[in-house]
Amino acid sequence: MNETVQVLPLSFDLSALLRQSVATFYSHLVTRPTGQALRLGIESQIGECDRPVLSILDFTQVVVLDYSCADETVAKLLLRYQNSGRTTAAYFLARGVGERHREPIEAVLHRHGLALGALLDDGERTLLGQASPLEAAAWTVVDRLGRATPDDVAAATGMDAAEAATALDSLARRGLLFAPGDDGGFYPLSSLLRGP
Repeated sequence: MNETVQVLPLSFDLSALLRQSVATFYSHLVTRPTGQALRLGIESQIGECDRPVLSILDFTQVVVLDYSCADETVAKLLLRYQNSGRTTAAYFLARGVGERHREPIEAVLHRHGLALGALLDDGERTLLGQASPLEAAAWTVVDRLGRATPDDVAAATGMDAAEAATALDSLARRGLLFAPGDDGGFYPLSSLLRGP
């Protein structure tokens, strides 16, 4: 990977951020105002950065997550930063996602046509939300290999190289893979945590 690309990892323990933002002892992410307070806190920290950021949304200690809070926190963050007009490159991963979190996150991502890479609480890595079958297959290959080209994805999935290239480009545009551009390879976002 191009070692000149510096990506700053920011980890957001959503339970701790909730206690700071709305002064509560509970780890319940419920209501739209709660989600808005969390999102604004995260956006503020991302806004202070002058280089690309990998934001890790940590759900490990979150006991309850409702749909309105997931929409306000997760979906609106992705909507803001996963578009071509963004000024700060911001990538997002979810960590510690359990069954209690997955349904509301999946629902809001599907509603907005978004996707998010996640490390589930059982250790499995997966793509949540809306992705085409080709995108999902390409994401899985890149995640498994740690780096992949369109030819690698084509060989692993049986799709042709043009389909693989289209799927990989789409995933990179959506902020679901990292493509530094120097070697034609695509990398999982988790590779940004290792650093040079």
